[in-house]
Amino acid sequence: MSRNVPKPTDAELAILRVLWERGPSTVRHVHELVARDRPAAYTTALKLLQIMTEKGLVERDERDRTHVYRARLGEEQTQRQLVRDLVDRAFGGSAMKLVMQALATRRASPEELRDIRKAIDQARAGSGAEKENTDGRD
Repeated sequence: MSRNVPKPTDAELAILRVLWERGPSTVRHVHELVARDRPAAYTTALKLLQIMTEKGLVERDERDRTHVYRARLGEEQTQRQLVRDLVDRAFGGSAMKLVMQALATRRASPEELRDIRKAIDQARAGSGAEKENTDGRD
């Protein structure tokens, strides 16, 4: 993830969620969907999209009269940036502390716990493969 892309605000994240789910969209479409949860004027959505364009969070296609906006980065890239920042700032760089707090805050379903175990196993297997490659053995 590019570190020079600023972190989105809560209002900007709401807009990004619309763009990630719907794909490239006009201001009107973004406004209609965001206004369901956060009532605001059309001009507010327009201004936010203009600011997000300046910040590099979205890109604007100006080929047609009606401008179309799309997220510059994917949802997963943005989530990783936000989590990395949270881990560094709130948990002193400890992923374990983050996970422990997340599990203590919300009860995970059996399916989520299974997926977490699978992710841990994959991370463990990946770490082992990297160690083997770094010590000169193939």
